[in-house]
Amino acid sequence: MSGPDVVVLDYGSGNLRSAERAVARTGARVTVTSDLHAAAEADGLVVPGVGAYAACMAGIDEIDAGPMIAERVAAGRPVLGICVGMQILFDSGVEHGVETKGLGLLPGVVNRLTAERIPHMGWNTVDIADGSALLADLPEDVRFYFVHSYAASDLEVLREAGAKVTTASHDEPFAAVVEMGALSAAQFHPEKSADAGYGLLRNWVSGLS
Repeated sequence: MSGPDVVVLDYGSGNLRSAERAVARTGARVTVTSDLHAAAEADGLVVPGVGAYAACMAGIDEIDAGPMIAERVAAGRPVLGICVGMQILFDSGVEHGVETKGLGLLPGVVNRLTAERIPHMGWNTVDIADGSALLADLPEDVRFYFVHSYAASDLEVLREAGAKVTTASHDEPFAAVVEMGALSAAQFHPEKSADAGYGLLRNWVSGLS
């Protein structure tokens, strides 16, 4: 029996091939494409992203992917954001004093980490949210691979909106994984996180219809 269909959205940003390989390892049929119809119809949609928030949003706007992503979430169709692909799901992001409007699917603003050492790069543990589906059956001391200088750190706003928030800390706590309805997001890179990342992707793919 073949696995669900997953699209990795190509909007000019992200580790597309490594994300494709990592998701395919779970048994899903994976396509990397900028075709919005294919992205809308897939069982699962992965929104990757690396680099600057504003550049990622410009890429999303270039192919007019924002409405499609919002419609998927509203219809209860799974979306997974990764790294900056997670960050652009929020209301906005601030880089170098400039605020860029995001997709507004998660409440809050992505800001620069107030840490002594930037970027936050390397393996780190997480505090798994109660009832997390993405991190189900993973050990409490599981570690994921992070590379970022910005994050969503207004955790209460997320929780008040009904999100399950798994946190990590780099001088301050921030959202490492957010799960809210059909929308899931990871600040770290599952595709670089070895068996831990595979476990998260396997859990996400197993929840696709």
